[in-house]
Amino acid sequence: MVEHTGGAEAAGGPGDTGGTDGAAEVLDRPLPEGVRRRVVGLVAEAFGGLTVAELPAALRQYARFTPSRRAKFAGNAMAAAVENDAAFRQRISARLRETGSELAEALDAGSPPAAADPEDVAAMAYVLRPTGWVKLVTAAGEEALRATAERAGEEAQRELRRLREELAEARAAARAETERIRAELEAARREADSLQRKLRSAVADVRRGEAALRKAEAELESVRAAGAAEKAAALGESRRLKTRLSEAEAALEASRRAVREGRSVEDMRLRLLLDTVLDAAQGLRRELALPPASVHPADTVDAVEPGRMTPKDIATRALSETDPALLDQLLALPQAHLVVDGYNVTKTGYPTMPLDKQRLRLLGGLAMLAAQTGAEVTCVFDGAELAAPVLLAPPRGVRVLFSKPGVTADELIRQLVRAEPPGRPVVVVSTDREVADGVAKVGARPVASALLLKRLART
Repeated sequence: MVEHTGGAEAAGGPGDTGGTDGAAEVLDRPLPEGVRRRVVGLVAEAFGGLTVAELPAALRQYARFTPSRRAKFAGNAMAAAVENDAAFRQRISARLRETGSELAEALDAGSPPAAADPEDVAAMAYVLRPTGWVKLVTAAGEEALRATAERAGEEAQRELRRLREELAEARAAARAETERIRAELEAARREADSLQRKLRSAVADVRRGEAALRKAEAELESVRAAGAAEKAAALGESRRLKTRLSEAEAALEASRRAVREGRSVEDMRLRLLLDTVLDAAQGLRRELALPPASVHPADTVDAVEPGRMTPKDIATRALSETDPALLDQLLALPQAHLVVDGYNVTKTGYPTMPLDKQRLRLLGGLAMLAAQTGAEVTCVFDGAELAAPVLLAPPRGVRVLFSKPGVTADELIRQLVRAEPPGRPVVVVSTDREVADGVAKVGARPVASALLLKRLART
């Protein structure tokens, strides 16, 4: 709302019948909001009849707006111009009189219609400024406050009636709820008495049941002891039957493979062992340079002949477990088979490299070792280390194996060793003590990963 401070205004122009008396009057209170809105509406309607030159500079930008848009966007500016710009107000007043408004004519005549809306009368008087316009505006404000107070009083009465009705309903509901709770309490008391009687009877039953339970537990304990003995016997028989079943299944599977391949696994193992023995015998004959003549009985007597080495001399030629030459001696044995625990070696020698680089570096060294020694070489990697299938072309002379899901590389190495016939030299490279002890029990020769790494470094 615009607060009016009063002040001298310009003399009325043509058609301004209010004279200087109306212009000298001062409104000593803020313009009521309802009157202000209607003043803005009157100015917005009369605004279009003025030329741009007749408008204050602050309002010229709204000259092409419709009355409703002027009221929306320039309401404050138009209210301020009517209050402070006497010439603009007089032009608006003249425009309102030109429209032939009955209310404007009645105000100029000094007798506003009794049936007219007080806020309309006050807004027109505020713009036209006839004699006594301040009283009309003040009366409109008081009338608006009175109407607001009456509406507030009626609303308060309605709210009071509603609250009284709600209070009565709440009291009735509270009484009903109280009666219901009392009835439930009485029923609960009766039920509690009944439950107490039942509880005493139940306690007596429990005591009799506990005595029967103790008797049943004693009988059950004896039954459990007998059952445990029978279970142990059954488990022993079950394990024996399972063992026999596994042996029968293994024999059946071996028979099936022999039928499919046209030869038995035992024949293959025996043939490989025979080749190993023959190669060992030939190598021993070449190494000892035995003549074709037969051995005389006197040659079998244990004695030291002049110029020959004694067992003490042979002991001095033993190699250290860390000497790479030891691996060369082992691989020089006839039909030697070298089994390598791949990741055990690579993570000992070059653990910072990616797994694929570790495999390539190790397999390259093993390929050169296989070419130099002529031994069979198998490198085993743990399949659990793989994020995806490996696309790898094994190097010449090296067999590359990955363990299946659920099977570790250690177990795969033990399977490879068990598959070899007794007597064939098998060398297993692994620092894992469990692997080394396991393969040693079945006849293989374990060596440390560091020994293989030293040997490959010489290649």
